[in-house]
Amino acid sequence: MKRVIATAAAATVAALLVVGCTPGSGGDAGSSDPKTFEFWSFTGINQKVDVDAYSKAHPDIKVKLTEVGSTTETAQALTTALAGGKVPDLVLIQGDDLPKFMQSPENFVDLSTLGADQKKGDYLDWVMNQSMTEDGKIIGIPTDVGGLAVAYRTDLFKAAGLPTDRDQVSKLWPTWDGFIDAGKKYVQATGKPFVDNTSTSVFFQAVNQGTERYYDANRQLSYDKNPQVKAAFDLALKVHASGITSKITSWSTGWTAGMSKGDFAVVSAPAWMLNAIRTNAPKTNGKWDVATIPGGSGNWGGSYLAIPKRAKNPKAAWDYIAEMQSPEGQLENFLSKGNLPTTPSVYTDPRLVGKTDPFFSDAPVGKIYTESVLGVKPFYIGPDDATIGSELINAIISVEQGKLPPGKAWDTALVNVKNALRG
Repeated sequence: MKRVIATAAAATVAALLVVGCTPGSGGDAGSSDPKTFEFWSFTGINQKVDVDAYSKAHPDIKVKLTEVGSTTETAQALTTALAGGKVPDLVLIQGDDLPKFMQSPENFVDLSTLGADQKKGDYLDWVMNQSMTEDGKIIGIPTDVGGLAVAYRTDLFKAAGLPTDRDQVSKLWPTWDGFIDAGKKYVQATGKPFVDNTSTSVFFQAVNQGTERYYDANRQLSYDKNPQVKAAFDLALKVHASGITSKITSWSTGWTAGMSKGDFAVVSAPAWMLNAIRTNAPKTNGKWDVATIPGGSGNWGGSYLAIPKRAKNPKAAWDYIAEMQSPEGQLENFLSKGNLPTTPSVYTDPRLVGKTDPFFSDAPVGKIYTESVLGVKPFYIGPDDATIGSELINAIISVEQGKLPPGKAWDTALVNVKNALRG
């Protein structure tokens, strides 16, 4: 689950706070045919699976899917369209991009007018609240969340003399200090790095485990004075100083290759990350497992479906949302693609609780990820969250690459955030 910036490090950050980086094609938006609707999605999440399933169930309906590009590119295309261009009937918006669009709710259909007010109770409150205005309008319906966990290589753990059973592995790191200790033992035994990097696998996980991130409870910017953000940043520097990381930035060529080569044994893995591992390292099938994240819970990721105000076929788009994002629809999506539902009513469904993943040593992924999400302490995500997170991560990447002294990293990050917010 990410932002377009000029440097190579920042380009990777775009992939972090996002998934997928390939530009898509355009196309005429907003069909006038009542049985056809235009759907804009970002790449990397195989939205075509859902569209094909819906089309099979409704052969009289034509869904014209356009994968615009990365989440950032999709948000930019939507911004341009809302300013006067042709809008789609339906659009997928990544969670961290949604707050900017929530500043102008008049650009979207209030989904409560189509029946969303009768369905909002189906979804996790803290997820649903992100897409609701203060006066009760519903701008988007959540499609998934990204409960946190840790994926690890059982073969590499065994070679290092560490336990391989997922419950025993989870007991190695009830805290991030325990994670560092396990990493040191691994490095001492093998002479190889333990974790892929500190920017994504440490900082971005830890900062998403707090009760407040970059905005306070009054929705005012607080990133520069929130002790939880500073603690997560300092934790990343501490892990870097411990010498347990490979310093390979997420979504880089070296990172995807490193999964297969064993360049690291551990990667923090929100629910959607499992598919990235499976795709990038197919020959490691059965060599991975999934353990609890240090701290036990957290969330990274999630998206929303929204209908622009000038959509020509809002009813057709809403029918798609209502069916595909119903509790049963989200459960089926998890079983087929691994996207974690935002509908807690299915969290006790035997199909979800009993879901295992053979690629990850038959890990009970349904149970692991729902328990992680249920422990989340929700916080407000504001319109500049993506920008702030990108700059903080950029600073940590610069430390890992030897371009920035650790002692100057925090102050440099704050200056860069302020400059980015001005620009």
